[in-house]
Amino acid sequence: MHYFKYNRKKLENFLNKRRVRSNTNTEFVKKIIKDIKINKKKALLKYEKKYSKNDKIIPKNSEINSAIKSLDRDLKKAIDSAYTRIMKFHKLQKTKNIKLIDSNKNKIEYVNVPIQSVGIYVPGNLPSTLLMNAIPAKIAGVKRVVLASPRMQGKLNPAVMYIANKCGIKEIITSGGAQAIASLAYIQNVDKIIGPGNDYVARAKKEVFGDVGVEGMVAGPSEVTILADRYTKINQLATSMIAQSEHGINSQSILITKNKTIIEKTKISIFTILKTLPRNKIIKKCLKKNGLILLVKTDKELIDAINQIAPEHLEILTKNPKKYLKNITNAGSIGIGKYSPVAASDYNVGTNHTLGTLGSAKFASGLNLSDFYKKISQFTLTKKGIEVIGKQAITLANYENLHGHSLSVKSRITG
Repeated sequence: MHYFKYNRKKLENFLNKRRVRSNTNTEFVKKIIKDIKINKKKALLKYEKKYSKNDKIIPKNSEINSAIKSLDRDLKKAIDSAYTRIMKFHKLQKTKNIKLIDSNKNKIEYVNVPIQSVGIYVPGNLPSTLLMNAIPAKIAGVKRVVLASPRMQGKLNPAVMYIANKCGIKEIITSGGAQAIASLAYIQNVDKIIGPGNDYVARAKKEVFGDVGVEGMVAGPSEVTILADRYTKINQLATSMIAQSEHGINSQSILITKNKTIIEKTKISIFTILKTLPRNKIIKKCLKKNGLILLVKTDKELIDAINQIAPEHLEILTKNPKKYLKNITNAGSIGIGKYSPVAASDYNVGTNHTLGTLGSAKFASGLNLSDFYKKISQFTLTKKGIEVIGKQAITLANYENLHGHSLSVKSRITG
């Protein structure tokens, strides 16, 4: 695990190493996308056989039903409970169409229109991701949703299939990685692709953007930054760093503190807990590669560091967590206080866990209902309205040397 005192340039160098690593597979991903774009299903099957040993891209209904029937009863109840909470919170995100009518009875409107088709990418072992992506799509009224999720050791994930059925998803492809993203874009021909994934998935979404839409943020390998002080329970701090690190070796866990005495205690706690976990090798590699303990002197340095990192997840485990909130401008999701672990928000708190990584929380929000709408502006002008507005429009058009614009407006005024 890395350790240093806060220095803006040093922290930026640390963050950039991970961001640069996430761009190393560009040519490889481009090759896959180009092949599938041209050769369609033949190319998709080739890559699935090669990288996943999968020759069944479209699962049969009998296989889906069999997988659903095998789902554990307690797991089904947990999914149903999470579904209800996520649905309830996301319904509150609905926005009304807006309308303005002026004194000349000109009408201007801004109308929410659901995107017609959306492809959802779900890593094979993360059914919770389907809940987070499919529920807002359903609320928004997306007509066609296509699920892409890889098989796990040749089998369908029962929980993923159960959620797909619960959310009314009829089109499913069992494919993963860059080839799944290419398939959604050029075989299923969806309008937008959403859902988090590894470096290959994140890079593939960047490459297909323009032909299809993607989320405004980079939904790549998971991240957490934790703010702690001398009152923080070391076990809670250590387990939160471990929780994000077990996603994969490219995940990132950062501890920020003004208190030097908790640093060694945290290290000891982490490596003690690691011995009991089945994914301890992955966690160790992740912490060695992307783990960081950052020592700051002042509250200002603390806030500056958080906003510089722009973490996907932020946990504030200090005695007075609300003290820092008003100055934090860059974070995907914030867990406030010792009873609010990021791990809970990954499942059934109700907030969305598809969030911006690699610093994209500086300019983008996490997945929300707006991601499934287009906002279309509409306007209706009256005869009196065009006579009043048109004069200024003609002046502006002539100034910009766009005389065709001027003539178009004049033709409405003169009839």
